[in-house]
Amino acid sequence: MTAVANFQKIKKRASEFLLEKYPESCIVIQIGSATCENAAGSDVVFKEFKKHIKAAGRKDVILKHVGCTGRCSLEPIVSIKIPSKKLTVYKNVDSKLVNEIFMSHIKEGKILEEHLIDKECKIPEKSKSQKELEKQPITHKFFEVYADIPFYCMQTRIALRNSGLVDPLSVYEYIQYGGFNATANILEKNDRKHVIDEVTKSKLRGRGGAGFLTGKKWNFITDKSPKPRYMICNADEGDPGAFMDRSMLESDPFSVIEGLIIAGFAIDADKGFFYVRAEYPLAVERIQKAIDICYHNNLLGKNILGSDFSYDLEIRLGAGAFVCGEETALIHSIEGERGQPRVRPPFPAQSGLWGQPTIINNVETLANLAVVFSIGGDEFAKIGTEKSGGTKTFAVSGKVKHTGLVEVPMGTSLNEIVNDICGGVPDGKKLKAVQTGGPAGGCIPVKYMDTAVDYETLHKVGSIMGSGGLIVLDEDDCMVQISRFFMSFSQDESCGKCTPCREGTVRMLEILDRIIAGKGEMEDLDKLNRLGRLMQRASLCGLGRACPNPVLSAFKYYEDEYISHIKDKKCPSKVCTALIHYEVDPEKCVGCTACAKNCPVQCISGEVKKVHHIDQSICIKCGKCFDVCRFGAIKRL
Repeated sequence: MTAVANFQKIKKRASEFLLEKYPESCIVIQIGSATCENAAGSDVVFKEFKKHIKAAGRKDVILKHVGCTGRCSLEPIVSIKIPSKKLTVYKNVDSKLVNEIFMSHIKEGKILEEHLIDKECKIPEKSKSQKELEKQPITHKFFEVYADIPFYCMQTRIALRNSGLVDPLSVYEYIQYGGFNATANILEKNDRKHVIDEVTKSKLRGRGGAGFLTGKKWNFITDKSPKPRYMICNADEGDPGAFMDRSMLESDPFSVIEGLIIAGFAIDADKGFFYVRAEYPLAVERIQKAIDICYHNNLLGKNILGSDFSYDLEIRLGAGAFVCGEETALIHSIEGERGQPRVRPPFPAQSGLWGQPTIINNVETLANLAVVFSIGGDEFAKIGTEKSGGTKTFAVSGKVKHTGLVEVPMGTSLNEIVNDICGGVPDGKKLKAVQTGGPAGGCIPVKYMDTAVDYETLHKVGSIMGSGGLIVLDEDDCMVQISRFFMSFSQDESCGKCTPCREGTVRMLEILDRIIAGKGEMEDLDKLNRLGRLMQRASLCGLGRACPNPVLSAFKYYEDEYISHIKDKKCPSKVCTALIHYEVDPEKCVGCTACAKNCPVQCISGEVKKVHHIDQSICIKCGKCFDVCRFGAIKRL
């Protein structure tokens, strides 16, 4: 029997199972269950709904775990589907709200409008490629559910197509939404060249940061390459502010497994590995369960779906070293050695894991592969730009109204992501910059907010795409402090193998510390630039070559802030403790004593209803007085 015929049997079984589990006459309550939702209390919410359903004896109400919906600030998120009615999505659900929802919405059909997920913000016209994509079976289900919510409907969901929709550990639901169709068709066709050609046509580039063309990378392994061959999924997500890979693995592990199968078939690999950091216990647990389920359904192992292709998957845990995101360091870690990079060539495709040909792709890259074969490489390429096909997922955090996961076509502007989709900077503050690419990226000032998100364009303005972290900074953020934060991270994560990185990160951090402490000199700026350029040219791996980027880009666009710290001994953003002090404004002080009562070192004196005074020789500049004063009488200078 052919691979497609065998798969049709599984599809039939899936359809029958889901029809029985979720009858059309039932009310379905969906609750997010990824790490972020669990931290917000979704487990408690799930148990509360279960308790209410049992007490009411409602066999027509079904509870369902789904993955992360991507709206971090509004979790836990609960969606309710009542037959013949539109889906309703509630935000920030807690135990008290569960009771209200059950009593009003489930029992009486009355929607609690004030607790619905927000619908404010402008909805721009969608591009033709976006509209066409939403008609495709693999993605349109998401828009059927969340199309009324601007945050979602302004996105183009490919890698995140099933997140927030399916039970992460239900292979039958994944199959219902088009999963493993691509695998069955590829195994049926049994043409590795066709697979690589289709991925090459799609212009899918590596989403781990380097942006290397995926099809071109696979082509480095030829028929003459020795066996065995290995395929690795790089899930060692270490950038500060990045959580896309974790969410995909927790919310839709089967899509990444299918990507690994397709990639493994393309290079005729004997075995595949998930390299996941141990700090992602839920992701590790779900990947392992999903792998076991795939083995049980002959989607992994010997003669997959009755074909000639046999393929095994295994998880290897990383200890959390940032440098293990680099391919050769990652390989050393899997081999049981210290995670340090080596000189290339030879490249992993020539001599990788245990000296054998090895291809490494990032989680998001693999999550896209099934869609490439669902809609075709040419159609996939139309979604992005001329050089970069498809979409990119960003983990948007920082000073922005709507934090979370955003997936948009390559070429979308930063302005669309930050202001249109994520609602801009809150509390009336002004946008100052956007930091992309994590410790290897750069700070992009507000004047470049029309910059398109693709590899070449971001590089021109001094940043990179990176794995997809996007941190929004407002007027209260100090660019010297931001530079120091990323350099501190890189210095801590440097493996120490090469001198430029090992010593350079320490020296750059020392200079930044001096500037922040008000002890910097103008010569320090030249030293920062020289050290940064040297590290970019001489470091062994990508960590050392890229870690000066946040410092150099911040200095390029915000040189005046650095000079102010050095010459004027002032921090324009009033963040650097050594360069600020607090005073009482006698015209505004009413003598309420709140500042004195909350001061941890009792440096504030004064009688009730009389002007208070701060003893500068004792003040530790903690800012507590500034925070508690209700009359604006404390000045931060």
